[in-house]
Amino acid sequence: MWRIGIVGYGHLGQYLVDAILENPSLELAFVWNRSKTVFEGKVKPDYILEDLSAFRDRKADLIIEVAHPGISFQYGAEFLTQTDYMVGSPTALASAELEGQLRSAAVKHGLYIPVGALWGADDVQKMAQRGTLQALKITMKKHPSSFKLEGELKIKNDEVKSDAVVLFDGPVRELCPLAPNNVNTMAVGAMAASNLGFDKVQGSLVSDPSLTDYHIVEVDVWGPGDIEKGTAFHCHTVRTNPAKVGAVTGSATYASFLSSMLRARGKGPGVHFC
Repeated sequence: MWRIGIVGYGHLGQYLVDAILENPSLELAFVWNRSKTVFEGKVKPDYILEDLSAFRDRKADLIIEVAHPGISFQYGAEFLTQTDYMVGSPTALASAELEGQLRSAAVKHGLYIPVGALWGADDVQKMAQRGTLQALKITMKKHPSSFKLEGELKIKNDEVKSDAVVLFDGPVRELCPLAPNNVNTMAVGAMAASNLGFDKVQGSLVSDPSLTDYHIVEVDVWGPGDIEKGTAFHCHTVRTNPAKVGAVTGSATYASFLSSMLRARGKGPGVHFC
């Protein structure tokens, strides 16, 4: 049996827990959540981990964070000393210090990054490894109510009325702390584009009141050639993800994350995309 521990019991955490319990080849090692009242009537007491620091006792083969970026700061490196770790909030990796810590800790076990809404993550990673990736830009467009933002971006988004507004356009490293719940796709892109990283991968966040039924993710990749003359290799993809007004995560992302969970195994130490 492949034992999986889930950290976080929001909508995505509940979806994963149910999927694990329904799969005869999987076993729920534990589920942890900051507030325990959410478990009432949903999770058997034996599965509930009261203190996350006691995760070793449950002997999980894989631990998945779907709670908050802060979990990786507090426990990520410690998880990796014992088991594989899948980061559900990769915006945490915009911290160069944390990224370095987790990469260094992944010497016995694997650090897994779910690709989520990033179409073509494997191709971006291959180009980065070959040194042929020149530039990467990821544009995310959502209804204003689907954003959970901080600081000046929240103020700017609150003022959006009828027309689409570009809230941010610049390095992903600067954006992640301001929109930690919304730009995981961009963080995945920055990790895949290892020759560019968070400082050179560009992110654009667009608040569009007309997007009442879906989110849009556009990925622009540039390879060999002259970008300024328009002769460089260029791939442009558009992903339309069904989502209700106010939903932070599109509905297709849940199934994508489940697929990532099932792929997050057997790759050994190091950083892997799944």
